[in-house]
Amino acid sequence: MSATDGLMRGMDVIDTGAPLSVPVGGATLGRIFNVLGEPIDNLGPVDTRTTSPIHRSAPAFIQLDTKLSIFETGIKVVDLLAPYRRGGKIGLFGGAGVGKTVLIMELINNIAKAHGGVSVFGGVGERTREGNDLYMEMKESGVINEQNIAESKVALVYGQMNEPPGARMRVGLTALTMAEYFRDVNEQDVLLFIDNIFRFVQAGSEVSALLGRMPSAVGYQPTLSTEMGSLQERITSTKEGSITSIQAVYVPADDLTDPAPATTFAHLDATTVLSRGLAAKGIYPAVDPLDSTSTMLQPRIVGEEHYETAQRVKQTLQRYKELQDIIAILGLDELSEEDRLTVARARKIERFLSQPFFVAEVFTGSPGKYVGLAETIKGFKLILSGELDGLPEQAFYLVEVKEIILSTNSGQIGILPNHAPIATAVDIGILRIRLQDQWLTMALMGGFARIGNNEITVLVNDAEKGSDIDPQEAQQTLEIAEVNLSKAEGKRQTIEANLALRRARTRVEAINMMS
Repeated sequence: MSATDGLMRGMDVIDTGAPLSVPVGGATLGRIFNVLGEPIDNLGPVDTRTTSPIHRSAPAFIQLDTKLSIFETGIKVVDLLAPYRRGGKIGLFGGAGVGKTVLIMELINNIAKAHGGVSVFGGVGERTREGNDLYMEMKESGVINEQNIAESKVALVYGQMNEPPGARMRVGLTALTMAEYFRDVNEQDVLLFIDNIFRFVQAGSEVSALLGRMPSAVGYQPTLSTEMGSLQERITSTKEGSITSIQAVYVPADDLTDPAPATTFAHLDATTVLSRGLAAKGIYPAVDPLDSTSTMLQPRIVGEEHYETAQRVKQTLQRYKELQDIIAILGLDELSEEDRLTVARARKIERFLSQPFFVAEVFTGSPGKYVGLAETIKGFKLILSGELDGLPEQAFYLVEVKEIILSTNSGQIGILPNHAPIATAVDIGILRIRLQDQWLTMALMGGFARIGNNEITVLVNDAEKGSDIDPQEAQQTLEIAEVNLSKAEGKRQTIEANLALRRARTRVEAINMMS
């Protein structure tokens, strides 16, 4: 459980006859503990006499609760394709450096703050720096209240990678014991975050080797399934309350068939698989939409609209995956018109699944976004229906808008990031949006624009993308408008003819800017 420095043969050992017990209850909130339940945050002793043993049985079958409801996270790819169950177990699978810890920190930010209940975080064999980053993040977000610790919403239990294997193997049990008290005694819904379950297995393997047990598959301990079950079966929902567990799982060499992640799969309600291929493309979160699964994605649970949208997204992405070899060998031009359209929509979907995170704002410079489920479904339905086929792929990616040029009643104005808040009438004219090195051009027919908080909202009477306008038809409309103006009689007819001419000229100008 701690360093063995100074121990020697012949030393007296005293058997207390008591199990390893840790403090539980409200006094643990806002504090950091080690595997023995000792505070390690230099804030003094814990003000509680209530303790619980870390080794105990799972709840009896008749105590379990089987209600099914969705746990909204605000992360598009998760909520749409692999929704989480309230009171369930969720695994975040991925190799080194694909974003497991960032995703779990974003989930803590989104869920713990909106959840309103209590949370317990177990740091199992991970980096000390990450534990410190998480502690600072929680203080900044108010989940840990420095001024009044009693009002904090989370307890932290750390057994980092410099700890002995015995400590790393049991730190998850310590965190779970604290969560069980809130569930069983306080009758609360609890969030349990564990980072990383693979380190729990790894520590068990080290202990097994020290005990001289014969290694099993791929060198793991022969008791792997039993040890995993003793932890996972205690993470469940009872009639008193629920524990919703989100666990990061390191995948050695990106091999999901490795015994450690494979054994974890059997216990989970939802799996979020992180892809190195998507991370290499710069698409974050790098969640693989085809490999990620959830038992909750059923029409009777999520509803027909959600289910149908998710299935169509998966079908489109699966077809794109099947066509990639053909594209690599023969090129995109050799595909049928239908397949080219599928590829275009799949690439837009792939980029639309990306999302800026709150916890990554300091690194990316992009403000984080929480996207509700209804908004997520609506966005993907627009892509699948073809209504957004004219937009470039970059419009669906989390790239920054570099510049906007807008026609107002006072003339054209240029809008850059961090522009001062304004509200203005939009004139008949051109709207240009610069995304990285590409311009998106639209013909607007008057309306209203509001700018504030680094966002722009434009409400218009009518709008057409330059790429959607037929050049021949636009030129004919312009010629007709010029003839009608020359024949106009009276003030009203002249005003109407002038408006029609301005609209026609704007459409032709939008086409010219595209070329």
